[in-house]
Amino acid sequence: MIGSLLYLSTSRPDIMFSVCMCARFQSNPKRSHLNVIKRIIRYLLGTMNIGLWYPKNFTCHLIGYSDSDFADSKTNRKSTSGTCHFIGSALVSWHSKKHNSVALSTVEAEYISAGSCCAQILWIKQQLSDYGILLDHFPIRCDNTSAINLSKNPVQHSRTKHIEIRHHFL
Repeated sequence: MIGSLLYLSTSRPDIMFSVCMCARFQSNPKRSHLNVIKRIIRYLLGTMNIGLWYPKNFTCHLIGYSDSDFADSKTNRKSTSGTCHFIGSALVSWHSKKHNSVALSTVEAEYISAGSCCAQILWIKQQLSDYGILLDHFPIRCDNTSAINLSKNPVQHSRTKHIEIRHHFL
C-alpha cells in the first residue's frame, strides 16, 4: 500500500510527507501505521479532484519560489526550507529540507533557501538546454526583502561571515 501511495505522490505532493513518514516504519509496522495509511486513502477519496495539472501546450518560462521558516523545529531549532519550480504553469520540481545548521536570523534561513532554489533552477536550465530549449531569464521569488538585498549586493557579504561559504552560491 505504501508503494502505491509513493507512486501516487508524484501527482499529489500534499500526501508526500505523511506517506514518507509511514514508509519509515515498513520493516516493523504496527496497527497504528495501518490506521494512518487508511486515513490517507480516505483523504484521497475525498479529494479526488485535487492534483497537479500538466497542460499540453504551455509557454516555456522557468520560475522558482523559495521560502523558509526560522527555527521552527522545537527539538533542535533548525530551520526548514522549501522550494518549487515551474515551467509555464506546470510544477516540475519541489524540495523541502531541514537545514544542516541552526540559522541565526530569518535572513540567513531565507538566503540559504534561495541559494538552493537557484542551484536547482540552474540544473533544470542545463537539462532544458540538452533538449534544445534555451532560457536566459528565470526569476526566483523570495518573500524576505533582506535576503533579496543580500543576494543583489555582494558588498553586504562581509556582514554574513557566519553563513557558510557554500550558501553564497546565490
